[in-house]
Amino acid sequence: MAHTDDPMLLSTEQMAHFAARGFLRFEAVVPQALNAAFLELVGDADGDGSEGVRDHYGRLLRESAVPVVAAGTPLAETYPPDSPLRKLVELPAIRGAIESLVGPGAHFDHHFLHITFPERYYTKRQQIPKAQHWHQDSTIDTRRAFDIQLFYFPHAVTLEMGGTRFLPGSHLRVVSEAAIARYQNIRGQEHVVCPAGTVLIFHHGLWHGGGMNRSEHLRYLFKIRLCPQVRQERLWNTSGLPVSPEPQRAIFWTDPKADPDSVAAVLTRPEPWFEADTERLEYIGRARFWRFLTGDKSFDADYWLTRIENEPG
Repeated sequence: MAHTDDPMLLSTEQMAHFAARGFLRFEAVVPQALNAAFLELVGDADGDGSEGVRDHYGRLLRESAVPVVAAGTPLAETYPPDSPLRKLVELPAIRGAIESLVGPGAHFDHHFLHITFPERYYTKRQQIPKAQHWHQDSTIDTRRAFDIQLFYFPHAVTLEMGGTRFLPGSHLRVVSEAAIARYQNIRGQEHVVCPAGTVLIFHHGLWHGGGMNRSEHLRYLFKIRLCPQVRQERLWNTSGLPVSPEPQRAIFWTDPKADPDSVAAVLTRPEPWFEADTERLEYIGRARFWRFLTGDKSFDADYWLTRIENEPG
């Protein structure tokens, strides 16, 4: 890829939030002209609902100019020069996030245009409108290494459109794809409501699902999954990392002057769905994930790893 701008690498604070919550959000990062060009690339996807969801997708796949790309293609070779999708992944903020999370030379896994259809597409075929089930993408994945998924919303998404719902902090809870489909609403879930050109970047393990579209308009989401080809260690702008290990904080009887934005504080910040006491398992998982990201095998947050690893000779 030929680049004209330096990437805007993520900060240590952003990486800590990604480690803790499993996603980053870039509000209206894509220019409106690029959003319009992407929607033109997709083609006319609207209709009266008479053809139904499956046939509508079939027509869209036949008529759309979105390229067919083989899995494992280097990202640099995935999209034609000057195409809207090439320009999307080359935006400095997006390219900086990609390189910070999966490194340079990332490979393409797949992309897909998700469309959430209004109720008329179901009712005209005597089907029941429904939201997409909760799921983790692909299969049981126990790697410490991780893929990322870009969720690009080329138009404004209202609450009625059923924006993607996701569960912050769920990315380290490994499950079998749709084994979580039996859940309905989970405390702390979020729904994407955003201006046009917003991009969310998910850890591949983040629980998510499409919402029900109660508007009269189709809701678009274009997803791109990318795989690392390098060790995912200190790929971001690490100027915010302390040179020497940070001292452990006082815990339980806490210090009111402690920095609420320190890495330890971010990694031990609970989500609404965390259960009492077993939330500690999440803190342990986050601390281990931070060790992976930094290469610092001695890192700990509030002694959670140290106390269970303490085996004096």
